[in-house]
Amino acid sequence: MEKEKKMIGVYDYTVILTYLSTISGAIGIIITMSGLGHPYGGAVFLMISGLLDAFDGTVARTKKNRTEFEKEFGAQIDSLSDLICFGVLPVSMGIAQLRVNGAFRDVVRGSANTANVWMVVILLSIAAFYILTALVRLAYFNSTASERAAQKEREGREYFTGLPVTAAAIIFPLTLIVHYFTRADLTFFYFWVLLIIGTLFIGNFKIPKPGMKFLICITIIGAVEFATLIFILVTNI
Repeated sequence: MEKEKKMIGVYDYTVILTYLSTISGAIGIIITMSGLGHPYGGAVFLMISGLLDAFDGTVARTKKNRTEFEKEFGAQIDSLSDLICFGVLPVSMGIAQLRVNGAFRDVVRGSANTANVWMVVILLSIAAFYILTALVRLAYFNSTASERAAQKEREGREYFTGLPVTAAAIIFPLTLIVHYFTRADLTFFYFWVLLIIGTLFIGNFKIPKPGMKFLICITIIGAVEFATLIFILVTNI
């Protein structure tokens, strides 16, 4: 008879990267939303989460005797982690930019004019829309797992519907890097990017699952972005 576990969940090496990714995302949210936080610090943790997420599935599949429960738990916990890291964290980075920009602070203090108040309301609505679309995208991904498996068996290749939420780990840090080096205030532009990417999350179009060459290119781009973010943070401490 199997011994009853003292805690629910799975706690072996197959989910360790997912848990670490979640912790990274949570730290990113905390530091961007705190008084001492900054959007660029959040971007660093967003990229760390993206790196960990890129390999969590590969690590999980190395265990050949996973139970059906462990497989399902891994799939569900991965999506919940993605919502925190690639849904909520990019939004918190945008809110941090509003705070640094001063627009959000003026509204809170009541010193902003009517136009600025409405602008902040619109931007916060975009932020909420982005999180909602990430949630819908992840739920759709989980709900269509059997369909994708059948399609892969039939066509020999797997496709994603809509833009994967993990794309946020490359797109939003790049937006902040452009913001820094152009010395232009792209705070509002960041939110339009949120709107566009959120719309692509729920778009009904097919994207082939990336191959190894594409993943290597993305890894190189990500490494350059990460190094640039570290440079920005170090030179501005």
